[in-house]
Amino acid sequence: MKLKHLIATGILTIAATGAGYYAYSHFLHAPLVTTSIANLAPVSEAVYGTGTVEPERWAKVVPLQRRRLVELCRCEGQMVKSGQILGRQDDAEERSALEQMEINRGQLERDLSRAEKDRDKNDAARTEYEQRWTKLEDAKSRIAAQKVRLDSLVLRAPLDGMVLRRDGEVGEIAGPTDVLFTVGPPAPMQVVAEINEEEINRIAAGQKAFLRSEAFPGKALRANVSQITPKGDPTRKTFRVYLRLPQDTPLRIGMSVEVNIIFREKQAAVVVPAEAVAGDAVQTVDDGRIRRVPVKVGIRGNRNIEVIGDLSKGTSVLSPARIDLADGARIRIDSSLTRAMEPASASEPADQPAATPEAAVVASATTARSDPDDAVISAAMTAHIDSVVNDARRNLISNSR
Repeated sequence: MKLKHLIATGILTIAATGAGYYAYSHFLHAPLVTTSIANLAPVSEAVYGTGTVEPERWAKVVPLQRRRLVELCRCEGQMVKSGQILGRQDDAEERSALEQMEINRGQLERDLSRAEKDRDKNDAARTEYEQRWTKLEDAKSRIAAQKVRLDSLVLRAPLDGMVLRRDGEVGEIAGPTDVLFTVGPPAPMQVVAEINEEEINRIAAGQKAFLRSEAFPGKALRANVSQITPKGDPTRKTFRVYLRLPQDTPLRIGMSVEVNIIFREKQAAVVVPAEAVAGDAVQTVDDGRIRRVPVKVGIRGNRNIEVIGDLSKGTSVLSPARIDLADGARIRIDSSLTRAMEPASASEPADQPAATPEAAVVASATTARSDPDDAVISAAMTAHIDSVVNDARRNLISNSR
């Protein structure tokens, strides 16, 4: 009887210990998780590329022959007319040859004049006249060709516009591979961008684009797609896309920019951090327990994702998702690490996104017009621009490996 009592006591002790451990692990010491707050924000998807600022119309001035430069105008920034002389190459040899040709032509003209007087006397005289006439015409053709050679040593403006750049110095030897002048109207300007061939089917004329330049950090730069080159580059696997710049753009000719072409956008969408989505669901917190909410993923980025489903603004979601925890499991929230959409600290317009080949662009959804709210909008906009441009760079690096 005493042994049975001891066994029963042991069993009760084990059961009590197990129940205590279960209570401790599930109620008193539930798993610690971190959460983020779902937010309502404008969201865009964009294609990323790089480009260079150019005038819409411009031309290079290159020598046709390799000769020494004897004259170059000091005319950078000046307006010129088509055909205006910008420089000259050494033409001493050609001028000397032309003088000899002119002397020879004079002699042939005198010989022809004498032969003309006797051409009707007999057949021999007529034949001599015709031969002299042929020689004179040949000499005239040679002189005309020599004048063309001389003219090719004169560097002229190919169109009306401004001398945007001058290269080379008097005394240097320049040839057909050397660009001595760049001439064109300084406005309107455009960005010529290279877009990956895998993304080009998402680009269409009229789409808006946002640009980023290291020369203007934090400044909103806009453009619109005006044209797409029909034939791509099979070596670089890119297509050339032209983006028209507004008249008031601060960009200057020759600057390099990052190009973000928006092909899909929403003015308001529910967004959560990318790590909060596990498969086709997110995990919300309901009275200290996990509740699995099925969602569909919309516009996707490396940092934030649009989710479509029974999830509203302000809902707490596990971030990162905990697929090891069952639906209904009790949890504890680490309030010190609970995150909302990240703000930042610079001013951008409320429609300004950044871009990446598969980027979600997220901004603050605050719509009030008071000064504090405007500051929040500006801060959030800068945050999403920085985050998505960084996403683009990471995507390009990973794709190149």
